Parts: sequence; C-alpha cells; structure tokens
Amino acid sequence: MIKLCGRFTLDTSIEVLESELGIALTEFEPSYNIAPTQQVLSIVGTKEGRKSGYLQWGLVPSWAKDLKIGSKMINARSETVDEKPSFKRLLSRRRCLIVADSFYEWKRKEKDKQPYRITVNDGRLFTFAGLWDRWIKRDQELVTCTILTTKPNHLMQSIHDRMPVILQEKNQNNWIDPTITDKTFLKSLLVPLDSSIMKAYPVSKKVNNPSNNDKSIIDPV
Repeated sequence: MIKLCGRFTLDTSIEVLESELGIALTEFEPSYNIAPTQQVLSIVGTKEGRKSGYLQWGLVPSWAKDLKIGSKMINARSETVDEKPSFKRLLSRRRCLIVADSFYEWKRKEKDKQPYRITVNDGRLFTFAGLWDRWIKRDQELVTCTILTTKPNHLMQSIHDRMPVILQEKNQNNWIDPTITDKTFLKSLLVPLDSSIMKAYPVSKKVNNPSNNDKSIIDPV
C-alpha cells in the first residue's frame, strides 16, 4: 500500500542545488523514485545559516524502543502536529526543509490506483516542510525525518484528500529559523500551496516499485 506522499523525485545538479538553495554539497545523486527509509536531502537552520545533509525518511522518535516505527511515520498531519507526542516537541526545535522537484500521488479509480506526478513551477526545486529527530542507543545513532501534510488545494482535490506541505519560498527561512519557536506562527505556515503553479499528469505504475528508478518513470502515460 502506498501512503500519502510516499514517493518523490529530485533530478538536478549540485550546482543548481547550491545556487538556488544557498547550501554547500559534497555529494548528490539524482533519483526519480525516492521512497521511505531512504536518505533524503534536507536543510536545517543554524546560527551560522543553512546546513544541508541527509536524513532517513521515516521518523524514529528519540524515545522509540522499536526502529520499525519509522516506516509508519513518513508523514505527520499539520493540523495536530503540536498535539501528538511524537511531533509536538519537534515543532519548536527540530524543523527541516526536505528538497524535491516533484512528488507522486495515487488516485483511486474503482478497484485500481493511478499514479500521478505533481510538479511546481514547471519542475523547479521546492521544499517540503519537515520535522527531524535523533535516536541514539549505545553506539548506534539514527537521524530521521517526516513530511508534514495538509488539506488538498484545488488541483490535489481530484487526486487525494491530503497533500504534502510545500513551503512558499518566502516562508522557508522562517520554517527553519531556530530562534522562532511560536507554535501558532509555525502552524500558520503549513498551508496548501497555490494550485495555479502546480501541474499533475499520470505516469506509469512502474513507480509503485521503488527499485524502478530511471528517468522513464516520470514520462506521461
């Protein structure tokens, strides 16, 4: 079963990532089928500015006893993020941007599901609003993340009843600013993106299998 926002893509170059996002990278490999448990390019805010790195997708809270919980926590509802034990403390102090250039969603059609690829500004980079946490036990350390979701905009309504929070560029810095801790303000940033700058088109069901990861899976069908 594919969960909401269970796949996305990032197909660009280090040069574009560095220039558009204001980060420095030493390694990067494009992917057309990023899936839960994989490492995802993320950005956090520090006193010195933006810091980039890779987080494992699927949140494992610092207090978790079973690492398998991460596979169930790839998304978090923005409406209740300040209430749930796994997320509420992270909202004020462990926020991140998760970098992408499209995501997939599955539209139910009778007994079947059709995958769609959704882009923003004709395929330009964007960032999901995310939360992260660090789990440590003895000599093992795991740093993981989750993607926040919200109600669908006009475009997404015809595909799914939820959508990932894609932050407006003007709100990216606020989201990762470590000096901002007001939960009411932070939750006000978690709104559906304007559907007029988004596009969606059906793609092959090859995307259902995360081992399929070549450029052909983003082709329209």
